[in-house]
Amino acid sequence: MNNIPSVFWLIPVASLVALGMAWYFFKSMLDSDEGTPRMKEIAKYVRDGAMAYLKQQYKVVTYVFIALAVLFAIMAYVLHVQNPWVPFAFLTGGFFSGLAGFFGMKTATYASGRTANAARKSLDAGLKIAFRSGAVMGLTVVGLGLLDIAIWFIVLNIFDTDGLISITTTMLTFGMGASTQALFARVGGGIYTKAADVGADIVGKVEADIPEDDPRNPATIADNVGDNVGDVAGMGADLYESYCGSVLSTAALGAAAYAAVGGDTQLKAVIAPMLIAAVGVFLSLIGIFLVRTKEGATMRDLLKSLSLGTNVSAALIAVATFAILYLLGVENWKGLSCSVITGLLAGVIIGQATEYYTSHSYKPTQKISEAGLTGSATVIIKGIGTGMISTCIPVITIGVAIMLSYLCANGFDLSMSSESLAHGLYGVGIAAVGMLSTLGITLATDAYGPIADNAGGNAEMSELGEEVRHRTDALDALGNTTAATGKGFAIGSAALTALALLASYIEEIKIAMQRAGIELTNLAGQTIEAKNATIPDFMNFFQVNLMNPKVLVGAFIGAMAAFLFCGLTMEAVGRAAQKMVVEVRRQFREIAGILEGKATPDYGRCVEISTRAAQHEMIFPSILAIVIPIIVGCVLGVAGVLGLLVGGLSCGFTLAVFMANAGGAWDNAKKNVEEGNFGGKGSFAHKATIVGDTVGDPFKDTSGPSLNILIKLMSMVSIVMAGLTVWFI
Repeated sequence: MNNIPSVFWLIPVASLVALGMAWYFFKSMLDSDEGTPRMKEIAKYVRDGAMAYLKQQYKVVTYVFIALAVLFAIMAYVLHVQNPWVPFAFLTGGFFSGLAGFFGMKTATYASGRTANAARKSLDAGLKIAFRSGAVMGLTVVGLGLLDIAIWFIVLNIFDTDGLISITTTMLTFGMGASTQALFARVGGGIYTKAADVGADIVGKVEADIPEDDPRNPATIADNVGDNVGDVAGMGADLYESYCGSVLSTAALGAAAYAAVGGDTQLKAVIAPMLIAAVGVFLSLIGIFLVRTKEGATMRDLLKSLSLGTNVSAALIAVATFAILYLLGVENWKGLSCSVITGLLAGVIIGQATEYYTSHSYKPTQKISEAGLTGSATVIIKGIGTGMISTCIPVITIGVAIMLSYLCANGFDLSMSSESLAHGLYGVGIAAVGMLSTLGITLATDAYGPIADNAGGNAEMSELGEEVRHRTDALDALGNTTAATGKGFAIGSAALTALALLASYIEEIKIAMQRAGIELTNLAGQTIEAKNATIPDFMNFFQVNLMNPKVLVGAFIGAMAAFLFCGLTMEAVGRAAQKMVVEVRRQFREIAGILEGKATPDYGRCVEISTRAAQHEMIFPSILAIVIPIIVGCVLGVAGVLGLLVGGLSCGFTLAVFMANAGGAWDNAKKNVEEGNFGGKGSFAHKATIVGDTVGDPFKDTSGPSLNILIKLMSMVSIVMAGLTVWFI
């Protein structure tokens, strides 16, 4: 067993502090008034629908997890091509990921009505309840993530005698469990929410000309339920997976980079990313308590309020990183600290760029609103163009971040030697940890969005005053921007994490070859054990270069997988939305008095349609993400898999940014018109921007955010299935 340093225990302590503060914020929210009997009734409809859906989804996902766990058990105990701990680590990753989503959604469904009621008093009161309820999600994710990491590190240090490389690569497999759960949650929740949203918008706002969230619309409750199952439960599972994936992949890279040195140096490199994440918990709490605003605040004032909290936390972790790595005694602590700051700055730049392209405080979204004066076609064209242009800054930012973090970590060594590569890739991984180190508050700003959206729905359906609705609209518009920013942030971190996972895949292949007794030839032509192979030796042995057709074919398949996945999920939303439109039209036609407010719509039927569609439609795209890397590994081997992961990463990242930003811009373009610009509500421009928003719904809430999980899940599957790939060599 490795000697675990005493500073390691800060990690489980930080996890317990995060979970304790999450409980404190949850209880504080529950102690606030939920409002009038009508407000309580609406909130209960949404809460019951969300819990019923999540219960059904977890049943379906359980079957998938059992099947995969059995497969891993066969690989471990029958074929002996897998570490025997893998099936158990995989299951715990999925369980904690699902638990994070469950707690976040439970909080959100209790918070939305209370946020609407607080908005009756002031804008600041509504903002505090919504934001601190979102913080429950952020703190639960980081708390459960660190707890899972700490437990497995302790257990494997006791029972796994093969060293830190084996321990860290085994821990990566619980990342696959988290990724699998997250993909089902994102895809299923995204299909659910957008089927209801599109159906409600097309028939309610466009055809019947009634306001958003009007209680006369049969799809309104399903729409509000969808905000929780997609944007809260799905997002929580998603970012739990991102958070754990970045920490675990960096720990694995640290173990590999300092394997030759071994001892305390290697151990410190392994626990360094865990400690940075742990300190980030405490600094996120400082930022959370800084968020507040004043009555009559503009959109820019609200954005500044949230930015204050996130930026202070980011600045504090930048300073703290130098102290952490110095006191820990990590080799090249100054360079690695600069790598962390690179990741933090990249996250800030991507967030600001996303805000610029999606907030209606800025020209790109305002121009989309203006395009509504000439019809829905020009709105869609302008939105697609804006989304495509918006990819430039994030892609360049990630490219610069990769190079800077790589060079800072290896002392600006451009020799591409084995040691230089290993240390540089460790720097890229720790940059991803830096970007996600303040997830406690950055996720709070993201989870805030659907809570504010539901608060607006509750205010509309409860027929609260115009002033209250104006406040909830302001909170909702802010939520659209923070949600878009959060998606850009998650996608950016996914790109850095996926690159780190590429290096982890190489290490896992080497372990699998060692287990199978397969040797390889190094650059000098000597036959050596796989565990002693350098990265250049490995790449040369498997002919991983652009002249190898296996690499090129794999890259094409990876790029295709991103488009195929998006196409399948977009069509799934379309089919489900068609059923919803037909049902809402039927109710308007057959139930007398709905539009006059004299009859109650059948909300339950719309909830049932979304639930069934989501459960049915989510299975094939999600399974596809697992199957593709396995098939490529068996047919094209290691070179093909590396090509697949590079193609999927580069194409998936760019496509995800485009879809998230285009969808966010369309949504806020509609909000901009609803505030009285270009004719205001009910105008020609309003109807045109509603169509744009409807097209953008599956872009930003289904396909786009699911892509960042796809690119990491394919990497995770490749790592877990490395033994099977080697078996076919």
